[in-house]
Amino acid sequence: MIKWGVIGTGHMANIFAESIQEIDNAKLVAVSSRTKKSLEIFGDRFNIMKNFRFINNEEICASEDIDAIYISTLNNTHFDLIKLCAVNKKNILCEKPFCLNLNEAKELKKIIITNKVMFFEAIAYLSHPQTDRIIDLINNNEIGEIISIESTFGFKVRKIDPESRLFNKKLGGGAILDVGCYPMSFISLFLKNRNRIFFNKVEGEICHTNVDIAASANITINDKIECKIAISLREYFKNSSIIKGTKGNMIIGFPWLPEKKVFFEVYNKNNSYYKNFVHSKLSVYANQIKNVSNEFLKNNYDNESRLFDISKSLTNMIQLDHWMQNIE
Repeated sequence: MIKWGVIGTGHMANIFAESIQEIDNAKLVAVSSRTKKSLEIFGDRFNIMKNFRFINNEEICASEDIDAIYISTLNNTHFDLIKLCAVNKKNILCEKPFCLNLNEAKELKKIIITNKVMFFEAIAYLSHPQTDRIIDLINNNEIGEIISIESTFGFKVRKIDPESRLFNKKLGGGAILDVGCYPMSFISLFLKNRNRIFFNKVEGEICHTNVDIAASANITINDKIECKIAISLREYFKNSSIIKGTKGNMIIGFPWLPEKKVFFEVYNKNNSYYKNFVHSKLSVYANQIKNVSNEFLKNNYDNESRLFDISKSLTNMIQLDHWMQNIE
């Protein structure tokens, strides 16, 4: 069993603490927060022992009673916290995005490799059985060779608050870092080589707080698959992915945060159509914690896993950074 500590007591930390109760290969044993009140509220709610409620991050990372750390704090804190965990030989699950730019990503990869720790980025949908089913069907030639992928993720934020994590550049705000990592990671599942991805067209809108509030990209991968991505923090999109192949199409209604019971649609060119139902016993976040904990228990990452280790996260950040740089 993996004994987890969590850094932070906000929304995602609470989801992690609730979700870990669904599984039997992991247990939350510790928490750290620089705010004593929130530390006590969180600790009481999730039955964490008093001596495992840490007021500073250095202590939780140094504890020999903890196997792994989940970093749930604001985007701009991730870089330093990943380094802190790594030098203390703690395996890491870090909330997306794991850093703010390509330079940080490259440095973190070196630190993680040097300290011989395991790292995963928390892009939860990758652990849901629906994602496995989609990949399996495509690998089994259900829709033939992929021709194109179109993905959207957009929602409307009522107020552009310059102090909000979404719109404050210093906090790592912006649509690309917040939601762009989902569709970009999705097309990466079909990328045969990280050097075989080319941006054909990039557009975006920078709001008055100097972060991207909306963006789109036309991308070619593997020299032949045309991909279109559109994201937004100012309007609602269908939030779907459409994969078109030589033998048919696949429509995934909301791939980014699937429920326990979901379905996606498959259309074949022989005019047949069916819904592919996927039932998961666990929530999407519980699946993620279980899968990551299994990797930590094995202590030998399987490169065929959907999980984003540091190499896959670096590849994703290369694309996100290029996207951000070219709309500014």
